[in-house]
Order: sequence, then structure tokens, then C-alpha cells
Amino acid sequence: MPAYTKYIRSAKKLGAKEAKIIPVRSIVVAEWVRLRCQFGCDGYGQSLTCPPNSPKPEETRRALSFYKKAILVHGDEYTDIHGLIPKLEREIFLDGYYKAFGMGAGPCQLCSSCSEFCRHTEKTRPAMEACGIDVYATARANGYPIRVLKDTNCKGNYYGVVLIE
Repeated sequence: MPAYTKYIRSAKKLGAKEAKIIPVRSIVVAEWVRLRCQFGCDGYGQSLTCPPNSPKPEETRRALSFYKKAILVHGDEYTDIHGLIPKLEREIFLDGYYKAFGMGAGPCQLCSSCSEFCRHTEKTRPAMEACGIDVYATARANGYPIRVLKDTNCKGNYYGVVLIE
């Protein structure tokens, strides 16, 4: 695991509040999560990184089965998780972890609308929740704070993940 500590430092340099190496088995995937996207998020169907275009929970589970370790990134309302994750993924990939793949938080906002194909594949990744990951259960299982925001004055916690190997 010592080889991974540099990625924790990199995540913090990119603006993360915290980051830690986690076992992939601690990532919780559930079918109901995409329902929250479909019936609760105005980004549904608006982006190629969101449902129904993002990987379905069963696809996410299968993909996770090829990994043992990941880096879970914690941010706050000032952290650009969506921008940070592809940069961190690229660093990890260039270090030889060729399976590195990241997932951010929330809908992509790089374009006002998506074309048939993403014009920014190097800058965006699907959100964890768009792929069926229960971010609440995953964050809590790894010792991070997260709660339902009661109103717009509440401070949020945002998460992203890069699967390493």
C-alpha cells in the first residue's frame, strides 16, 4: 500500500479535503440508487455520464469484481470532484495501473448539452451514483461523514473514487 500514498497527496493537491485507499469490496452497489437519479435529479437523461447512459448497477458490480483497491476522495462544496477524478485517474494510469477508472459526483456540466458522443472524454467520468453506487453507505463504511442535506444552507460532503487495481 505504500506505493498508493502518493495518490492521497495528489488528490489533496488537486483540492480534495481527504482521500484514502479503500478495499473495493467496501463499495456498495444497489439498484435503487439509479431510481433516485431518475426521480429526483434534473440531470437525468441530460448527460452521457448520467442514467440512462451510464453503466447500470449490474455492470458496475461486474466491473468492480476486477479490482481490489481504490482511492476514495472526499471533498466539500468547494471541491471540484468532477474535475479532480479524471486528473487523478490519469496520474494513476500513467504510473502503470492500466485498469484505473474513476467516477465522480453529480452530473457533468462541461457542456450545455451533450451531442451523440462526448466531446470531453478526457475531462469527465460518470458519477458514482449514476452507476448505482450507494455513496452514503460507501462513505460511511470507510469512516467518512455524509448526511442528507435538509436545506440549501447545509454544507455538503462530496465523493469520488478511482479504481486502481
